[in-house]
Amino acid sequence: MKVRTLILGAGAAGLFCAAHAGRDVLVVDHAKRAGEKIRISGGGRCNFTNMDVSAKNFLSQNPHFCKSALARYTPWDFIGLVSAHGIGWHEKTLGQLFCDNSAKDIVNMLVTEAEKEGAKLWLETEIIEVRHTDRFTVSLRRNGKDITVEADHLVVATGGKSIPKMGATGFAYQIAEQFGLAVTETRPALVPFTFSDSRFAEVSGIALPVLARATTGPAFAEALLCTHRGLSGPAMLQVSSYWTSGEAVDIDLIPTIDLTETLRKARSTDPRKSITTILARVLPSRLVDHLTAEFDLSGNCAEWSDGRIENLRLALSHWQVKPTGTEGYRTAEVTLGGVDTDGLSSTTMEAKQVDGLYFIGESVDVTGWLGGYNFQWAWASAHAAGTAIANRA
Repeated sequence: MKVRTLILGAGAAGLFCAAHAGRDVLVVDHAKRAGEKIRISGGGRCNFTNMDVSAKNFLSQNPHFCKSALARYTPWDFIGLVSAHGIGWHEKTLGQLFCDNSAKDIVNMLVTEAEKEGAKLWLETEIIEVRHTDRFTVSLRRNGKDITVEADHLVVATGGKSIPKMGATGFAYQIAEQFGLAVTETRPALVPFTFSDSRFAEVSGIALPVLARATTGPAFAEALLCTHRGLSGPAMLQVSSYWTSGEAVDIDLIPTIDLTETLRKARSTDPRKSITTILARVLPSRLVDHLTAEFDLSGNCAEWSDGRIENLRLALSHWQVKPTGTEGYRTAEVTLGGVDTDGLSSTTMEAKQVDGLYFIGESVDVTGWLGGYNFQWAWASAHAAGTAIANRA
């Protein structure tokens, strides 16, 4: 069987590329349904993009690589497509856009767009081998039969290693290395932290707004969630992308609270009340109990000097915790690292040394923040590759 373009992977990037790659496109995937990771994203409502997207929202060894694709396919372009399909959407915090109804609406839209352009979709299809001479030759197994497909263009959109229970593997990296492309170190990102001493089990379920950061990287003003295994919530997921094993995470537990004013006032109005009682007015009481020993929260308000209040303020605004590790690829939303961008064209996503070979989406060393950024990279990189293929003779 011969096709002009073969796309490996029917996820966000693969399906979107199929809608832009022109004639004679075949998309193959091992899953029973297309867009499986899209279906579970955003709590089932798909955080499909963000209102404010720029290169600063992405991690890569080359922070400039993503700029071209992101500039040529913007969030507003995708919003226009979503609206044209009659899909209701709404903005949550920090510019995050979600479907009003279901993430399945996005999957259906992508499949419809691809099929409208004549693309064929083969699901439950196993990729056996990829070879290249004058054309790409890919051995597949479908419905118990071995099929060989030849293609002028091969697009690798098989994603990273995150959420292996859905079939995620490092297959894209194997193909890259097979064709001489470098792959940067990969690890789980946007993933909860774990602690070997189960120190947060007693406060599991507590959530509060914090300002958190790793040793390097920006500070994130989002929610923290205590779990039986450790710390999660948007703030921790964001920080995990910048965290290095063995380092501490700096957490401001009182980013919007003037603790000095609160405690000084209580010293006058409620001198006989314990300091923990006053703290429980501004922080979850179970968390206050949990921190009592660590910060010596003994005594009544009248006993607390200005110096002791200031020391507590500093301690709570720079709470240092050292995770044992993370929950790994099992729950990671994305994979940090991937196909080295030095080997790819930033305008077309094509391999510089292998004509007709493209890598898009999560397989590339471009990793977005939490909040719709990784989907926008999928759309933008897929559009870049698809339009480049469509415009080739």
